[in-house]
Amino acid sequence: MSRDSLYSQPRKQVVDFVFDDAVVDVFPDMIRRSVPGYETIISLLGILGNQYAQANSTVYDLGCSLGASTLSLYQQIKAENIQFVGIDNAPAMVEQCQANLQKHMPDSQHQVICQDIQDTEITNASVVVINFTLQFLPVETRNSLLKRIYDGLLSGGCVILSEKIQFNSEQKQSAITDWHHAFKRANHYSDMEISQKRTSIENVLIPETAETHIQRLQNSGFNTAEQWFQCFSFSSFIAVKA
Repeated sequence: MSRDSLYSQPRKQVVDFVFDDAVVDVFPDMIRRSVPGYETIISLLGILGNQYAQANSTVYDLGCSLGASTLSLYQQIKAENIQFVGIDNAPAMVEQCQANLQKHMPDSQHQVICQDIQDTEITNASVVVINFTLQFLPVETRNSLLKRIYDGLLSGGCVILSEKIQFNSEQKQSAITDWHHAFKRANHYSDMEISQKRTSIENVLIPETAETHIQRLQNSGFNTAEQWFQCFSFSSFIAVKA
């Protein structure tokens, strides 16, 4: 695993964050040291997915990055004849994800597609995972994506949505931001790295409140939508189609 040192040197200008080759090289280390609870979410995705996956259906991983969510689902889902589909718009991510899935789940039916998830057709789906991806889409497009997911899900299927969230209380937001920065320092990021990374991502990652996510899922047609995990400002939700 390559160590994330992308922001370890001072930059005259910090540009917006992109998922390029440099990020792909250090992504596992970056997300482990930056997102508290990430490994727990990944391990539990497979357990949750197994509860809703249906035989002869498709499991989608939207914004699949290097395939961690897909691998967790593959390892836990017991339903037969499952087609796994990963979607990501970063070519470097797709290339490495393809290699990872071929290595660790060669006997599965799977494909990884380089595509904007807003252009993905969801059909015959029993499980759809959107793991820390919706937050990078323009806010005005998020409703339509979730509605398309709902329409493409089989009855009894689910969507699992993980996001960085924000809080209505300025005091709570400030406290949790401080906790998150302390987490990063404990994982050996310097204050300069924390500051430069925050500048690079603040115009790219637009978080919303937990209440907004639940309301959007309900507005998309889901009868039940629950927040099942939270660690600092990182949260995950599950919604089931009746």
